[in-house]
Amino acid sequence: MAKVLLNSLSNSDIDWMVSVGTRKHIPPDTVLIRQGEPLHGLYILLDGAMDVTVSQASDNPLGRAFAVLEGGEISGREIARLESGEMIGEMPLLETYLSSTTVKSIKKSLVLSIPQHQLLRKLQDDVSFAAHLYRAIAILLANRVENIVSQLGNSTIALCEPQIREILFVFGELSDRDIDWMISAGTPQNITAGTVLIHAGRPIEALHILLDGKMTVSICEDKNHPLVHAFSSLEDSEISEREFAWVLKGDIVGETPFVEASLPSMTVRAAENSIVLSIPQWRLAAKLLHDMGFAARFYKVLAILLADKQQRIISQLSYGRLRYSKDRPLDEDSIYENELSPNFLAQMALAGSRFDWMLKQIIGN
Repeated sequence: MAKVLLNSLSNSDIDWMVSVGTRKHIPPDTVLIRQGEPLHGLYILLDGAMDVTVSQASDNPLGRAFAVLEGGEISGREIARLESGEMIGEMPLLETYLSSTTVKSIKKSLVLSIPQHQLLRKLQDDVSFAAHLYRAIAILLANRVENIVSQLGNSTIALCEPQIREILFVFGELSDRDIDWMISAGTPQNITAGTVLIHAGRPIEALHILLDGKMTVSICEDKNHPLVHAFSSLEDSEISEREFAWVLKGDIVGETPFVEASLPSMTVRAAENSIVLSIPQWRLAAKLLHDMGFAARFYKVLAILLADKQQRIISQLSYGRLRYSKDRPLDEDSIYENELSPNFLAQMALAGSRFDWMLKQIIGN
């Protein structure tokens, strides 16, 4: 993971982070971030190791109550082990909410702590820095989600239950100029029902935006023979697959080459006649390299989608406690989980308008 940061950040990026950050030595068995509490900064794990746990609803409720009363820690399930090079507390940079996990040092560790307000200002003022950091966050989150899913097994259904539709993230963050470029760079394609758009184990050659229709996402249940799966017939494969998610209008697929080095592990197939806008991977890669503003927004979108995917899995495992009850009025100065800000609601409306405009430009009324 250390290589992800070093390969993503420039010398000036690293110099700035060192200048505003504070090096902190964390003793063993020390909680750095506690589940259910606000996050105030970004931590970069320079040395040592951290354990990421989530408190589970299956834990004994009486034991939880006494642990809280006595000031003890609520036992939780380990979902990740962080080594040097990982970032901790990156979520508030993407969306404001309470921490969904507890992060505790396993052994003596060294972190670089960067105040959240300074980092947010830097991301707004320095588009090159934003592109580099959001790319690093997206890669780290992609790796973390893959490890969590591997640990939980493919039986998890968390990936099937998006909290917020991708269209709201994608078209809310991208600019009108970005969407104009995507329309000009992409090619509309009619995909008949049953056709495989992305085949597990094969290279992805384009980023696809689903303009109309519906697709399914499935995973091969036999992971021992990736070559057999890759060279099987696209539509009439005898390999056992299990469908676990839908791709709906406005969703994107084929983004993994920009955050993962491995080949896709999932197959995307049209469930009904569909229309996609396909942008060749080489064109998108060139755009990301030469347009830092677009790169910053694109990688932020990917990071948001991956953060949402991780949050869905964690929410399925944890209590999902809220800081209010039905008998208490809400406090305007308090932070609540799952609360939608007025800015986010306005962004949703803008995202819908942009997507409708794209549809009119490509397929007409």
